[in-house]
Amino acid sequence: MKWHPSSLGKLMTSPKTKSEILSETAKSYIRLKAKEDYFGFSSNITPKPMIKGKDWEEESIALVNQVRGTFYVKNKERFENEFLTGEPDIILDHSIIDIKTPWSLETWPATPGEGINKDYEWQLMAYCWLLNKSHAELIYCMIDTDDTLLNDWDNRFIHKVSHIDPAKRITVLRYEFAGEHHIDQMKEKLTAANEYYSQYINQLNNK
Repeated sequence: MKWHPSSLGKLMTSPKTKSEILSETAKSYIRLKAKEDYFGFSSNITPKPMIKGKDWEEESIALVNQVRGTFYVKNKERFENEFLTGEPDIILDHSIIDIKTPWSLETWPATPGEGINKDYEWQLMAYCWLLNKSHAELIYCMIDTDDTLLNDWDNRFIHKVSHIDPAKRITVLRYEFAGEHHIDQMKEKLTAANEYYSQYINQLNNK
């Protein structure tokens, strides 16, 4: 089993007892993924905020380029190792950048302190491991919500933001990759996750 970096946050949660490696949160998530694979279904739903984050990513990258005077392009290549498979958004010489596109001004982290998210942090560390990079950036980009995603009753004032200074519409968090320290932590959890996944699949086969 190869896990997507976005799943690391759930798998890396701490168990209640030191004798355990996986938390109950992690085990619950692993069981769900095993059932999805075994029975061939997906429990994922795609609400409008997720659609905006996925389908308007290029616009967010353009905003970052406008502010920084850069020429970042969206990565289309998938990378894998023994445990992970994923596609980071932007790959630079020594780092990766992950782009997040919030739904509205209400949900957008306007300061770095509001943007701290352990799930995203572990996702970035996983990408650093996959691509052997020393650091990573998480950039929240506040762009206009397209009219196709809005209803008549939605508050346009929190969705139409292009009149705001572009530099004020990105929030950046930076993370250092601790090399073997982070890798060892991830390997321990992912090894245990794969063992638990296999055990659960066996239970489904043999019940």
